[in-house]
Amino acid sequence: MADILWALVDLGYNVAILFTWFFLIAFLYNLSASINKNDKSRMHLSFIMMVSYISSLFMDPLIENPHLNYFYYDLATISVLILWRFIYKKLVPIAFSYLIVGLFINACLFLGMHYDIEIAGTLYYWWFWTVYIFGMYFVDFTMALVLIINKDVLGLNKLLKSFKKLYLNG
Repeated sequence: MADILWALVDLGYNVAILFTWFFLIAFLYNLSASINKNDKSRMHLSFIMMVSYISSLFMDPLIENPHLNYFYYDLATISVLILWRFIYKKLVPIAFSYLIVGLFINACLFLGMHYDIEIAGTLYYWWFWTVYIFGMYFVDFTMALVLIINKDVLGLNKLLKSFKKLYLNG
């Protein structure tokens, strides 16, 4: 399993380009789909994510604390999305909650890797590294997919609504 993990680490930059390409495709799809529509919210969200992922390609992964920088970057993207939410007064698409939760999960994974490698000094394979790699791949793919199809594929919005009802009633 460790050999597979190190092979995935070697592919890291190429995979980052692949997921950036997914967000570019999501933006172009939503741009073309929203030309004759009043609701351009998914196009806005796709644009924010595309710019975020494209600009993150320019961050050098060989710097001293790359995971911490990616953590800050995800927090900045979450802040931009929340700012967009307050500015955009219309109905928010399903993808918004997926982006917020997905970026939050990615940020937590980056922070965990920063702690594991930089603070704890772990240099050997263990289960968290597998969670980190496959978790990030799954979350990034899900965010791009939901931007394109605008469906609650994992039931996240339904879960958030039930938590909201439980919180407001209890």
